Amino acid sequence: MVLKPPQQAPITSLKLAELCYEAGLPPKALSVLHSTPEVAEPLVQDDRFKLLSFTGSARVGWHLKSIAGKKKVVLELGGNAGAIVHSDADLEWAIERCTVGGYAFAGQVCISVQRILIHRPIYDGFCERLVAETEKLGVGDPMDDGTVIAPLIEEKHAARVIDWIEEAEADGATVLTGKKREGSVVWPTVLADTKPDMKVECEEIFGPVVTVRPYDDFAVAVKIVDDSVYGLQAGVFTHDIRLIHHAYTDLEVGGLIVNDYPTMRVDNFPYGGVKNSGLGREGVKYTLQDYTEPRALVMDLKH
Repeated sequence: MVLKPPQQAPITSLKLAELCYEAGLPPKALSVLHSTPEVAEPLVQDDRFKLLSFTGSARVGWHLKSIAGKKKVVLELGGNAGAIVHSDADLEWAIERCTVGGYAFAGQVCISVQRILIHRPIYDGFCERLVAETEKLGVGDPMDDGTVIAPLIEEKHAARVIDWIEEAEADGATVLTGKKREGSVVWPTVLADTKPDMKVECEEIFGPVVTVRPYDDFAVAVKIVDDSVYGLQAGVFTHDIRLIHHAYTDLEVGGLIVNDYPTMRVDNFPYGGVKNSGLGREGVKYTLQDYTEPRALVMDLKH
């Protein structure tokens, strides 16, 4: 196996390799390749590798698939996860989980909460509490135990996040809190009055930004969440089994999380997306299937 980490974050992959060898992985079974994409790309085309597993942007992922030849390909790509909060939900819990799901790792997770749709009867109260919880979050030094919002991976990405916020604001969105940047650090931001064609809604922002909008009809909310080029995971906060079934049936996503954020994953369930969010599934069982080939054996021991 060859692991190619991003150039901006090499240390975690080296540590993972160390732990694998400490756990008994055979010598030379795993290599970590630190290189530019141009150096690594020929490996994607090399027939000695039987599987390509890529986590990253949709643009790069689908390009790699196009040059991978006959090998198996698993892609875990982008998302702009939606969470629907219905009026029968545990409001305190939903606010807490949407806050964590939207801002953990400064929003740099493909299943971060990005779009929150709130049933109109609870919309104002939800937004007020969400803003209050957002403004409590520690921002800055990642070595400080009180920090939740640490720097983004690169300063140019922080600048892009602010550009998207300002672009949305110029088109009519309202900043309820946030829209501040110092270097690579972007303060957690809540946007209201957004439109479907704004980048903060229809693209993956990959930063500490969530949008909020009210809905009157649950079915309409489901359609809004589903109206996306992405389909990784979604969340629904409700105790109404009929609404849960409706969301599960109609949402074209890889996973639906009920009464928790869509940022949740467990390694023993099939994790992955549809549409522009990827191809195949991650998870221990599914990884083993991808790394092996079924082989039939038929024996007649009577002859």
